[in-house]
Amino acid sequence: MPVTMSEQRFEQLVDLALDQIPERLSRLVQNCVVVIESRAEEPEADLLGYYDGIPLSERDSLYSGVLPDRIVIFRDAILELCQDETEVVEEVRITVWHEVAHYFGIDDDRLDEIGYA
Repeated sequence: MPVTMSEQRFEQLVDLALDQIPERLSRLVQNCVVVIESRAEEPEADLLGYYDGIPLSERDSLYSGVLPDRIVIFRDAILELCQDETEVVEEVRITVWHEVAHYFGIDDDRLDEIGYA
């Protein structure tokens, strides 16, 4: 049975996960928004989140005047995966940090090695 949680509480957990990112890294995140959506548009996609943008590691002197990158966190997908609020807190943190890592250009293989895949 999925965990029941208000949208406001889920948003607080996303904010908490972002606040837990070390300041030396979080201050480097620019031109990026974090949004919460219910779930991925493709029904077969089992995504908990995704990063859509140009990773920091690929930006060059031509990077300017572009729309913000997006980190999308899928609320219902996470709630359905977890058994209780404690699991939701941890899964939100892992998902947020995973997508922020993509912002920095870290790929899924490396994230798997360090336990954030």
